[in-house]
Amino acid sequence: MVSTTEILKALRDNPNGVRFSDLVRICDDYFEEPRQKGTNHRVYRMPWPGDPRVNIQNDKGMAKPYQVRQVIRAIEKLEDIK
Repeated sequence: MVSTTEILKALRDNPNGVRFSDLVRICDDYFEEPRQKGTNHRVYRMPWPGDPRVNIQNDKGMAKPYQVRQVIRAIEKLEDIK
């Protein structure tokens, strides 16, 4: 099984062609349970003020590249806060 560290490195190297299940695993690890799940969308609340959210979407088993980039930026901001 691939570690979340390895998945995150792969996301940063190439946000295209990312499996949705890998992005879900990263988001669950960094942002905990999504506010909404069960459909093709998962909505994660961010822990900083302003009620921001990251929305990821299953597109035939793949994640959308712009959403992968949003997750990467949110993780970087989260790491800056800690």
